[in-house]
Amino acid sequence: MRHLFLACLAGLLAMGLPQGTSFAKDYTVGSIKIETPWSRATPGAAKVGAGYLKITNTGSAPDRLVAVEAGVAATSEIHEMKMDGGIARMRKLADGLALPPNATVELKPGGYHLMFMELKQPLEKGQTFPATLVFETAGKLTVEFSVAGIGAMAPDGADAAPKTGGGTRGSH
Repeated sequence: MRHLFLACLAGLLAMGLPQGTSFAKDYTVGSIKIETPWSRATPGAAKVGAGYLKITNTGSAPDRLVAVEAGVAATSEIHEMKMDGGIARMRKLADGLALPPNATVELKPGGYHLMFMELKQPLEKGQTFPATLVFETAGKLTVEFSVAGIGAMAPDGADAAPKTGGGTRGSH
């Protein structure tokens, strides 16, 4: 029975995976655990992209994400987006992102995120790219970002909201 299983597994691997198939991978450095790094595809002329992931500090001391380095972009930064009087405001976190002990911080659309600026080429759905996360205490960790579709709100490529037609009058 084991030989049959191994033969089937080898056959599946030999056929290859469908394009765009990726397996989420978790990463660890020190007391920091990274889950599901992902990004969105960008339109051809776009010069910025964003990165998202979950960071869990399993330790008893705080840490801080202080930098990100990505070869896909000339510059990478840690950002926060907040709503201020109905206006979305984005800003660089000059001191990095605090990671309290025994807590999880999620970088996601509409909140904390990584900005990849001056992209060297568009990010395309189904591709992956590496980036190195730099932590104040835990050190450096290189992770692989999977690229979901344009407008995805989750790593599985789910869209922000169903298209219902029409729009909101007077909003810009």
